Amino acid sequence: MNFGDKLAALRRRDNLTQEQLADILGVSRQSISKWESGLAYPETDKLIRIGELFSCSMDYLLKDDCTDVNGADTGNKKEVVVNFSLKNLYFERKSARTIFGMPLWHVNIGFGRTAKGFFAFGIKSVGVVSFGILSAGIVSFGVLALGLLSFGAFSLGLLSLGAIAVGVIALGAVAIGLLSFGALAVGQFAVGAAAFGNYFAYGDYAKAMVAVGRTDVYADLYGVHIVTDFNRPLLIEALNNTVPAFWVAFKNVALAIIS
Repeated sequence: MNFGDKLAALRRRDNLTQEQLADILGVSRQSISKWESGLAYPETDKLIRIGELFSCSMDYLLKDDCTDVNGADTGNKKEVVVNFSLKNLYFERKSARTIFGMPLWHVNIGFGRTAKGFFAFGIKSVGVVSFGILSAGIVSFGVLALGLLSFGAFSLGLLSLGAIAVGVIALGAVAIGLLSFGALAVGQFAVGAAAFGNYFAYGDYAKAMVAVGRTDVYADLYGVHIVTDFNRPLLIEALNNTVPAFWVAFKNVALAIIS
């Protein structure tokens, strides 16, 4: 086997695509393709990194008649692909096990780099569960988080929690959502120190079609000052007559708050 054949075999052994190997080595995918087809050879520093990555000697890589990889088990997948480069200022580890072509877990920390895996951690991360300054996933944690469940300084999702939260259900210092809870809450149904709702608002300062407030109340249909003139039956009747049927779940939350 020549160098190109051995490189291709090692790459496939560790379940890496040409693009993934190129990313690890800091070269283009076309370079990997040329190496494997025998049209070009890598520079010395890249050969050293290839040997470290696949745990094999230079003799094995460069001598066609050498079949000894110094004890590396070419019959089994390595569990972890590791790359650490001070020159490029990034740190990367990933699982060699993949599901639908995505690593089970991927840690990729470096400027301009993105971690992609079922569990992803990096400055930028994308995964089923992701952690990062910029993160996107079904469950995401980050300074800027986007996901079905998102947690971050700024979060956007079906259920979002953050200093600034935007979502169907939002909880935050500033919350914007269909159902929102926050110091400043804005939505169809809002609960907060200052609450601005379309159908219902509850807070110290409340403004909505149906509003309940402690200090100031502004209501288009029915407003109640919770200290002086709270009338629960009339409030419930106003909600029942105002809120459309498709918002019944959120209406029930509002009723639970005033019960």
